[in-house]
Amino acid sequence: MAEGTNDPSRQIQLRIDESKMNTTYANTIRTSTTADEVVMDFGMNLPMQTGENQQAIMFNVGSRVIMNWAGAKRLAISLGQVVRQYEDRNGQIQLGQPGQPGRPEGDGPKLSQ
Repeated sequence: MAEGTNDPSRQIQLRIDESKMNTTYANTIRTSTTADEVVMDFGMNLPMQTGENQQAIMFNVGSRVIMNWAGAKRLAISLGQVVRQYEDRNGQIQLGQPGQPGRPEGDGPKLSQ
């Protein structure tokens, strides 16, 4: 084994380049998958009226992120940790009340411990 490999005291410096970063807000996400990738469309649900005076929602896609399954799993773990920390400090995030339009019935999904 080469000297220095698996050395827990070895540190790697991480530099972050934000010069080409775009910041957007999304209030919803649509996901689709292939055998190799997860596709996530981030955007805004915007209420609108149809010609028949009925309520409708327009999903305006602002960003699409495509990642492999390993990256998606790392994202899911990271988001789970962040949400759990937030809820530990601030209480459970409510996703909506049963029966509200566009809201899931019951308490919504739960993060596993």
